[in-house]
Amino acid sequence: MLELYQFELCPFCEKVRLILDYKGLEYKKIEVTPGIGQIEVFKVSGQKQVPVLKDGDTFIADSTEIALYLDSKYPEKPLIPAEGVARAQCLLMEEWADDSLALKARKAFMGALNHYPSFRTSFLPKNTPDILKTFVSAFPSEIFNAIGMGLTFGTDVLKIGEKGLKKDLESLTLILQNQPYLIGDKITLADLTVSALTTIVKFPPVAYFDLPIDLEGKGIPGVGDSGVYDVFFTWRDRIYADYRQPVDKSNSNNFNSDGGNQPTSIEIE
Repeated sequence: MLELYQFELCPFCEKVRLILDYKGLEYKKIEVTPGIGQIEVFKVSGQKQVPVLKDGDTFIADSTEIALYLDSKYPEKPLIPAEGVARAQCLLMEEWADDSLALKARKAFMGALNHYPSFRTSFLPKNTPDILKTFVSAFPSEIFNAIGMGLTFGTDVLKIGEKGLKKDLESLTLILQNQPYLIGDKITLADLTVSALTTIVKFPPVAYFDLPIDLEGKGIPGVGDSGVYDVFFTWRDRIYADYRQPVDKSNSNNFNSDGGNQPTSIEIE
């Protein structure tokens, strides 16, 4: 079985999970403990970043390289048009989404965590004591560390990121008003990439993340709930409904599972 070394809330890992589900490939998630677990990833793959996909004795790092590998090794339901303008447009949009859209989304997400206490505390488990919720509300750096995304941007940069994200969402909305997919009338890697990387902007209304918190329908205040981008998010949620396998919350939140797509933790002993 394919094995995916990952962080559950990482948008690039989610991109790979969506691709795997789209292709109908079974895989096992291996949740990497930030820091020490990444050393284990380095041992097996030669680098510390996730996602890393293991297929037999082959390790593939980077979400784009994983997509290319899967399209070559498992050509059913292709991700990338074979030739012509459509192929070029798909690869260009996928690269843009990875390099630009994802960064703006992350900045906007971090800005929302920093600016909105209620948004921040909504990412805590349901059984979190009220005193800890108050602590997290007052000290945002704690929640940043808890979700493993890191506080690496200043306030001005976060605001610029949100402004840029809104422009990108507006452009995507305009494209999708008149066609079913970003590159013409067939789904491509561009669609799956953009869909996955915008989950942290507004999470789909169905549970797709195996975490002890309810993310469904939550979005960045002023962006995910504005209504201006409803065309885009309705389209994105349709992509998820059609191709992504939801999490069974009655059996999830267990990071020591040995079966299905629930993650198994790895650490250095």
